[in-house]
Amino acid sequence: MKKKKKTTFREVWKKHRQKYILMLPFIVLFVVFTLVPVLVSIVLSFTSFNLIEMPKFVGLRNYINLLAFDSVFLIAVKNTLLFAIVTGPVSYLLCFGLAWLINELPPKVRAVMTLVFYAPSISGGAYMIWKLIFSSDSYGYANALLMNLGIIQEPILWFANKDYIMPILIVVQLWLSIGVSFLAFIAGLQNVDRSLYEAGQMDGVKNRWQELWYITLPQMKPQLMFGAVMQITQSLSVSSISIDLVGFPSVDYAGHTILTHLHDYGNLRYEMGYACAIATILFFMMIFINIIIQKLLRKVAS
Repeated sequence: MKKKKKTTFREVWKKHRQKYILMLPFIVLFVVFTLVPVLVSIVLSFTSFNLIEMPKFVGLRNYINLLAFDSVFLIAVKNTLLFAIVTGPVSYLLCFGLAWLINELPPKVRAVMTLVFYAPSISGGAYMIWKLIFSSDSYGYANALLMNLGIIQEPILWFANKDYIMPILIVVQLWLSIGVSFLAFIAGLQNVDRSLYEAGQMDGVKNRWQELWYITLPQMKPQLMFGAVMQITQSLSVSSISIDLVGFPSVDYAGHTILTHLHDYGNLRYEMGYACAIATILFFMMIFINIIIQKLLRKVAS
């Protein structure tokens, strides 16, 4: 038996040169704006750096202070995980469910409904709507409705009460979360081979639920994986919603997340070494959770 000749880099380049050239702009942008900043952030997380003086190596001091002495960071971790556990799965299922229903509509109606559900995620004035709904005076829609129904006698200070802050943020995040994943699911549904449904009927598939489980989901593995990554990343990186709606800092840090803590030390205090330690912890949290979710999805869609 002849030993297989080892392919050299020159041969691979000659064969796939055009593909690599087309990929080159993305590779350069990814390295410059993603890979290099991540590596620099990890290195700076072991330093004391204030943007004026040269970074000073402090070892694990930033991480020790974060995990052992920074009680606000621990509150932020708890809020972030609670936020992710609730909004991540719910928004994921919501995006897929809406995409599945809209996919059955006629093309023109489907295009309109896709725009309607996708628009909030790209709307710059979304927070103004929710501020009006939960305004703390009697003119706020929520207070006006509850007062008209006789449920309350005086306006509720929604953003001044820590018991209301997290539920409101979760509702707003769910409303804003129908974005890229939603579009990916619609695209995936559109690309499922229709002949598979006919073959499924001949093999004993009797209803739409069986079509979904045995045909649609296995054919949408790439979109399901992509949607999971996007929803997890989005649910763990909540910051602007909290700052714009409940202020910074929020009452008793009820809306404080890891990213708002990063904003505090990075953009306000300019303790960049400490901020990089926060960013590094969040980065590895995202990777760890993404790995777990992808393994679960592979089992479900296999």
